Amino acid sequence: MAKTGIVRDVRYLDHQANTYHPESHHRLEVIHQMLQEPGMKGKFVEIQPRLAVREELELIHVPRYVQFVAATAERDYAMLDPDTYACPKSYETARLAAGGVLVAVDQVMAGTVDNVFAFIRPPGHHAEASRAMGFCLFNNVAIAAAYAIRKHKIHRILIIDWDLHHGNGTQHSFYENPEVLYFSTHQFPYYPGTGSVNEVGNGKGQGFTVNVPLTPGPGDAEYMHIFEEILEPIALEYKPDLVFVSAGFDIYYQDPLGGMQVTPAGFANLTKIILGFSEKTCQGKVVFLLEGGYHLEGLRDSAREVLKTQQGEVLTKGRDENLRKVADKQMVGPIIRKVKEAQKPFWKLG
Repeated sequence: MAKTGIVRDVRYLDHQANTYHPESHHRLEVIHQMLQEPGMKGKFVEIQPRLAVREELELIHVPRYVQFVAATAERDYAMLDPDTYACPKSYETARLAAGGVLVAVDQVMAGTVDNVFAFIRPPGHHAEASRAMGFCLFNNVAIAAAYAIRKHKIHRILIIDWDLHHGNGTQHSFYENPEVLYFSTHQFPYYPGTGSVNEVGNGKGQGFTVNVPLTPGPGDAEYMHIFEEILEPIALEYKPDLVFVSAGFDIYYQDPLGGMQVTPAGFANLTKIILGFSEKTCQGKVVFLLEGGYHLEGLRDSAREVLKTQQGEVLTKGRDENLRKVADKQMVGPIIRKVKEAQKPFWKLG
């Protein structure tokens, strides 16, 4: 069994809206309850998060934006963009979210754990250098990647983003940087509007952005087919030193914001693919961190399956029955061919 760490803290519940909002503290409450189940309790290494300091936030964000978010602590409530709120405790909670991933990086790089899942909020992948977007205040995964480069002196980082929405902030953070390879599957056209096939990076970063934009409908078999046809061969050629997964569970088949058809067993199998090539390239050093996912039971059940797979539990017979289906090549075949054509100058894709 692999030694899997988890980052969790009740303070992540402190970021709260003053009215209904899909990105609510209830998302982590159901995960905390799941972690207390008989088959889950005590199975993971508890990793205590810390507050990211300004210097760390400013690895990605401009100082005036960090100050802008910090100032919300002195107000009752603020809307930072049409979708993104801040309450008096949001700045500290967002610092704790970023800091939780930094501690996860340190633990994985030290070999204290094999892999980690950071159950943090608010999410981060939409946050740009100078603005909040799409429920996100600070870009947790981008900050962590920049931190890993600076502190741990590694220069090949893979970020996999399977969230329903394209991680515009993450892509823009490294668009000209060959030290970070960003791979995203996402519904398209959809919020935030970025992530087309021809967005492949710029300058020295050309070929280090891989976008797989999808129309609604793909499920377990289709996502697995995409990962096996595009992500896995690129990852094996790139040979990352560290892998991040921006784990958005809004591609769950009943998520209220999405049109994808992935089941909990499907998330387990995507995790299995990622861990498989990560074992070959970086001794399985993978940090998962929570992004979206707004169907509470789906979020809970899917996160459970990812955690079990991280620990090395093999899918039991029956649980993966739907994954024996052949991928609908008519649904995803054309986009796979387009992505391969766009990436052909940079990677060996059949």
